[in-house]
Amino acid sequence: MATGSRYFVPFRRRREGKTNYYQRTRLVVADAPRMVVRKTNRHIIIQLVASEMDGDRTLVAANSSELAQYGYKGSMSSTPAAYLTGLLFAVKAKKAQYSSAVLDIGLNRATRGARVFAALKGAVDAGLIVPHGKEILPDDSRIKGEHIAAFNKTAKDIVKNIEQVADAIKKELV
Repeated sequence: MATGSRYFVPFRRRREGKTNYYQRTRLVVADAPRMVVRKTNRHIIIQLVASEMDGDRTLVAANSSELAQYGYKGSMSSTPAAYLTGLLFAVKAKKAQYSSAVLDIGLNRATRGARVFAALKGAVDAGLIVPHGKEILPDDSRIKGEHIAAFNKTAKDIVKNIEQVADAIKKELV
């Protein structure tokens, strides 16, 4: 480790790999609230966050565990679950009078078709305005769970279940 009077010790959250302060500064300066997408091993969590001088305020939140209320039977951390959670999040945001946001994926790798972009696609399909490129979004076959049904022969009913849950969530938007 470098020593001496000119050595600069990085912030603790930067050392731990939790915060990219350059990216956070760009997101905080933006006028629109942030659509924060986080994935865990079991859930997808989406929040609408506004940055204020005394800290961040969560305006709207959606968790993939809420999909069970709509009859979803699949994994709560899969690509279809991320899409459905994005739909649910956008419906909640629209009801709370928020129409636009800026995507914040944190330290997740920006890989084409990733779960964080499936959540983005769900939010955009429900009418939330989020700037993005079309090429980064996952294919419709992955959103519908066809890759899961191809891998697991007994999961054919999950594809139908995903469409039913999406229709139930979209009905709330009206």
